[in-house]
Amino acid sequence: MMLLGELTKIIGGRLTKNPDLEISGAASISRATAHDITFVSSPKYYEDFLKSPALAAVIGFDVDPPEKACLIVEDVTQAFVEIAERFKPTVKRTQTGVSDQAIVSPSAMIHEQACVHPGAVIMDNVQIGSGTIIYPNVTIMENCILGEDVQVFPNSVLYENTIVGDRSILHAGVVLGAFGFGYQSNTGRHVLSAQIGNVIIAEDVEIGANTTIDRGTYDSTLIGAGTKIDNLVMVGHNCMIGEHNLLCSQVGIAGSCSTGDYVIMGGQVGLADHLNIGSHVSIGAKSGLMHDVESNQRIFGIPARPARTEMQIQAVTSKLPELRRTVKKLSKQLDQLNDSEDNGSRAA
Repeated sequence: MMLLGELTKIIGGRLTKNPDLEISGAASISRATAHDITFVSSPKYYEDFLKSPALAAVIGFDVDPPEKACLIVEDVTQAFVEIAERFKPTVKRTQTGVSDQAIVSPSAMIHEQACVHPGAVIMDNVQIGSGTIIYPNVTIMENCILGEDVQVFPNSVLYENTIVGDRSILHAGVVLGAFGFGYQSNTGRHVLSAQIGNVIIAEDVEIGANTTIDRGTYDSTLIGAGTKIDNLVMVGHNCMIGEHNLLCSQVGIAGSCSTGDYVIMGGQVGLADHLNIGSHVSIGAKSGLMHDVESNQRIFGIPARPARTEMQIQAVTSKLPELRRTVKKLSKQLDQLNDSEDNGSRAA
């Protein structure tokens, strides 16, 4: 428990009132209790804060007069993270060096400041840099190279020759370098094609739980610096993913695709093989892409189209039942007119 005034001194900012309030937790508005501080990221949520039981809020705008205690800061997200971590501190794990319960090849080169937890398997000629942490039950196969301050969480598997850049994070169950889905079928059987490439992960990449990235057929599958990949994403063989991409959950990218920098793919986007996506492209959730996309485009839909075009199609589609009724009505009226004309002709 901390006084609100004490939090203000630690975080900075300007407190509007009630420095003696006792704060014992931090939570979002919808889950805050009568002992919590929360945050208001936009003025449109301020009324929600006032209706909530939260004692105080971190906000980024002035309120006059404040009905509840407000800590006004420039960066709401950063300030609230600092506060929340005081009430919910992250787990501090003791660095163990190389555990005697890990299986480590004598030819592996592991920096003295690295950490290998029990149950990990480190095979021949692996190199692991300073500050890197290998958690339990990770398997790192032959000739892999991991840079400095890499984190590899439990049950991940790195196939042979995988390279991981500095400060990258591999969450639980990640598989790098599995065989690509490529077969020669001209003999009446599906025969696995060459699988002699590898996977290269650049620095500052984060890869979510149970994501898989296949090795290149002959060369490398590449993930560019700063790219963040969500859980349950599939990147096929020979792909070249640019820098600072954001790939949301369940994205599936078929083999030999390439992307530029700062590409965003929403959840469940699917790319056909051999596509080239330019830089600064945003692809909406559930989109199916079967053609190349130039830079600076926003597209979505199945098949994916420019966002404006797809929105117009969706608007028209929603009116189809009404349009159908109108066409039937007009068709009936036209039939009546034709009958009238025919009767008039016969009477004449």
